[in-house]
Amino acid sequence: MQIHIPTPLRAFTEKQETVSVDGATVAESLAALTAKFPAMQAHLYSPEGKLRSFVNIYLNDEDVRYLPAGDATTVSTTDELTIIPSIAGGCCPAACCCR
Repeated sequence: MQIHIPTPLRAFTEKQETVSVDGATVAESLAALTAKFPAMQAHLYSPEGKLRSFVNIYLNDEDVRYLPAGDATTVSTTDELTIIPSIAGGCCPAACCCR
């Protein structure tokens, strides 16, 4: 299976845009990714081992959080995972000089 790595995390995958891993489920595939690139662990998971809330994982084009089996969803070698970190932002504060 292929895992697409977002630009901010490529520093931890030897600058690879896509990484090939083996796994029978989404969780196993992500575990294979962090085994191959241990520095990814801290960026994807909390110290308690939970996927960080600001990390979105898509299996093909579906958000894994909304799949019936979640990260226990089975995958095939032709499937693709995409890691998409949430990005915070918003408008300027009312006192900002940008108005």
